[in-house]
Amino acid sequence: MSWQLRRLPVCASTELELDRWLAKRQGLGLPLAKLAVQAGRQRFGHGQQGRPWQSPAGGLWLSAAFPWAGALPSSAALGLAVAVGLAQQLEQLGVPVQLKWPNDLLVHNRKLAGLLPRLRLRGGSIRWAQVGLGLNGCNRVPAAAISLAQALGARRCHPQARPQRLLIRLLAACDWAAAHASEPELVRSAAEARLWRPAAGWLHGGETWQVLGLDGSGRLRLALGNRQVALQRHF
Repeated sequence: MSWQLRRLPVCASTELELDRWLAKRQGLGLPLAKLAVQAGRQRFGHGQQGRPWQSPAGGLWLSAAFPWAGALPSSAALGLAVAVGLAQQLEQLGVPVQLKWPNDLLVHNRKLAGLLPRLRLRGGSIRWAQVGLGLNGCNRVPAAAISLAQALGARRCHPQARPQRLLIRLLAACDWAAAHASEPELVRSAAEARLWRPAAGWLHGGETWQVLGLDGSGRLRLALGNRQVALQRHF
């Protein structure tokens, strides 16, 4: 199954555009398909918990929906699967990617990309996966972030950091996630191998905990002395 793509020079939100497209297809009785909406820039992009996401020209701003045959137990686990697929794509360029739980990709402790995953249900079962992604390509970024062009050592835009090239890699990451939908342990292991573990520890409940890893549901496992917790993030 090939991807159907809509490219927009600017929009309020690629997620809203994708939702409208999905609703129209459902109204027409069309079967599930692999759909993606890409924008040159977004006016009202948002990330985790509705936080604004700066989406200037030069980055990749995309929302994608695709059939999901597996049973990953949470949208967080879906996000990890797509993040692993994207990390593998970027590692082919020599970029050392780490996954900051639950939905960010880091390079040299600076944010390169963010994911907003969702599993859409019908009749109590998963029908399709939906992922929003913002990835800094050739755009300007704040000090706490990094662009792929910078990660590749380019002063200006690197050819591999252009949105057209990044689009191919992101869709390949979604395909990887879908292909491994029934292998949650493989996804967990691959994500844990790239998991960001801050040297100063993880702040939780006003205390600093040690990061142990991930469980099969995509939860972050922490330890403090003889106590352990598993953090769950709902999207």
